[in-house]
Amino acid sequence: MNAWLVALPALVLATVAVTALVRRNKRAALTVVLAVSGILAAGALVVLALAVHGGAEVVNTAQVSTTSGGNWAAFLGAAIAVAGSSIGAGLAVAYTGAAALAALSERPELFGRAMVIVGLAEGIAIYGLIVAIILIGRA
Repeated sequence: MNAWLVALPALVLATVAVTALVRRNKRAALTVVLAVSGILAAGALVVLALAVHGGAEVVNTAQVSTTSGGNWAAFLGAAIAVAGSSIGAGLAVAYTGAAALAALSERPELFGRAMVIVGLAEGIAIYGLIVAIILIGRA
């Protein structure tokens, strides 16, 4: 909680600074935003590496810790399943929804068929959620 209280004014200040920079020079603002994004991506990779390395930490010479870090692969797999299926479902719904609206504008009687196709595209996210629940259940 204390970290958020310290970070909130810094985030507000950074937002105001980037907004002022965008108004003055868009190319410089893009450079700053890309640099900050790169730094955040590098930090995320460091955190991921620490999480993966911490999962294989030996408690004593005969036993590997399974209570806190031994299940990292199952949790990582569940996160990838949910993220991948959500992104895939979002893309599928975007394309099928746009096509369904275009078809409905020409022939309104196709509403039922169009919504079934959009619903099938949304089912991809549900499959990813089911896989994640199974993985977490086995962890």
